[in-house]
Amino acid sequence: MTASPIVKGFYDPRTFSVQYVVACPATKRCAIVDPVLDFDPKSGATATLSADEILAYIKTERLTVEWILDTHPHADHFSAAQYLKAKTGAPTAIGEKVTRVQALWKDIYNWPDFPADGSQWDKLFAEGEVFQIGEIDTKVLFSPGHTLASITYVVGDAAFVHDTLFMPDGGTARADFPGGSARVLWQSIQEILALPEETRVFTGHDYQPGGREPAWESTVGEQKRSNVHLSRAKTEAEFVALREARDETLSMPKLILAALQVNTRGGRLPEPEDNGTRYLKIPLDRLAGAPWEDAR
Repeated sequence: MTASPIVKGFYDPRTFSVQYVVACPATKRCAIVDPVLDFDPKSGATATLSADEILAYIKTERLTVEWILDTHPHADHFSAAQYLKAKTGAPTAIGEKVTRVQALWKDIYNWPDFPADGSQWDKLFAEGEVFQIGEIDTKVLFSPGHTLASITYVVGDAAFVHDTLFMPDGGTARADFPGGSARVLWQSIQEILALPEETRVFTGHDYQPGGREPAWESTVGEQKRSNVHLSRAKTEAEFVALREARDETLSMPKLILAALQVNTRGGRLPEPEDNGTRYLKIPLDRLAGAPWEDAR
């Protein structure tokens, strides 16, 4: 019988992100998945409110943190992995293909001395690798398409898919970021849908279609039956056409140029300069997707 972890989701309405604590009931050992470091782009302020809410839950439930896991370098929020590592002592981890994302953004940011080797994390997981959260086997699936580095963590009967699938009424993730591919995304989705139908699917974002309340848990069976993109696109070719047409209407996420220079560093903010202030570097005219391009 497949183990069933306890899963607690934390919704961040500013970025529409969902963070998770996934725990082994037998041992009370847990992992934190895709934690958010709060950032206000208007003032440039950072805060740890979201991460502190996670820590408060862990304390209340008397859990021990074994891992701090990211599914990929996020484009729409800063990772709180380093803050949580400092608070818990737990190692940070991500998929080994993160080096491909680092190499791409190293060029965009013109960082000649940046080590694009994944050394910013304590552990780089290989495709198919198995590790434990408490007594629960956790398998790593390589799930590219949204990014070059995206992975899925299958923790017992729970799959953390982040930006590969949304809730069934939300469809699938965009595939037009640097290194993205709608064709590859389709293939990643097929591997997730090959999991047992009762597998719980936990998404990394929810944009509340129709104004409904935030939601982030479905099943593989529900995704197969009612995902709004997959019900319209039954073949790879149909999906690629649908996904690429949709992506052509989307602007870039407002935080992408800020977030990637934090998240390719494993959640580290830039070092303070000689006046004690940290600065973000914004490359101009490197990405498509400006608002005036929406009507292409």
